[in-house]
Amino acid sequence: MRLDGAGKRDIRSQFAALPFRRRKSGLEILLISSLDTGRWIIPKGWPIHDMTPAAAAAQEAWEEAGITGVVSETCAGFFSYHKSMPDKRQVPVVVAVFPLEVHKLERDFPESGDRKIKWFSQTKASARLEEPELQKILRNFSPGKYL
Repeated sequence: MRLDGAGKRDIRSQFAALPFRRRKSGLEILLISSLDTGRWIIPKGWPIHDMTPAAAAAQEAWEEAGITGVVSETCAGFFSYHKSMPDKRQVPVVVAVFPLEVHKLERDFPESGDRKIKWFSQTKASARLEEPELQKILRNFSPGKYL
């Protein structure tokens, strides 16, 4: 997904994975810590050339959390935030969220020394996130719609 004609200060797009697993006690969501503030987030990143948005989200989930599993090609929703760039400017970003059913968590992955990962109930995961639009996506998430 590309926003034609977008300049350095214009809206950008990212793709995120919504990692989940099914338990007898209910749905669990995997959250990761952000690199800069340590707050709880979901794995996300910039578009990757020659990958679908869902595949790019799954790649980010592997790099940031060691997740492998099945990703849905259907977007569960969108949220927005302002990303702090290295040059200190804030860039508006719209993020497409793709459900990813986790089959395996690897111990060794590219950002393993830089992030914490933790499973939460659906309700607790939603409460740990800062973005209201993403909280709503988690509260309303039902895997049967996607996988």
